[in-house]
Amino acid sequence: MKSTTTKAILVFTIVLMLTTSLLDRTMADDDSSFCDPKCAARCSKAGRQDRCLKYCRICCKKCHCVPSGTYGNKDECPCYRDMKNSKGNPKCP
Repeated sequence: MKSTTTKAILVFTIVLMLTTSLLDRTMADDDSSFCDPKCAARCSKAGRQDRCLKYCRICCKKCHCVPSGTYGNKDECPCYRDMKNSKGNPKCP
């Protein structure tokens, strides 16, 4: 009896791990399809586009929001506006 219960728990655990992995990938793809065009627009005039895009994507994935325009308008996204780096400066472009 214990062997059957142990096998069932093992199968359940494996199915749960696979489901979680697929869900994480799907959510990441959704974040990318949402964030990439918004961050490309936000960073289109940045002097260091690679850096701008990197931090914009980090902020977008966490906040699910990117302010409109290429600068300012951060009041549209309070989470994006309020993120700070380790030095206490704004993290999001």
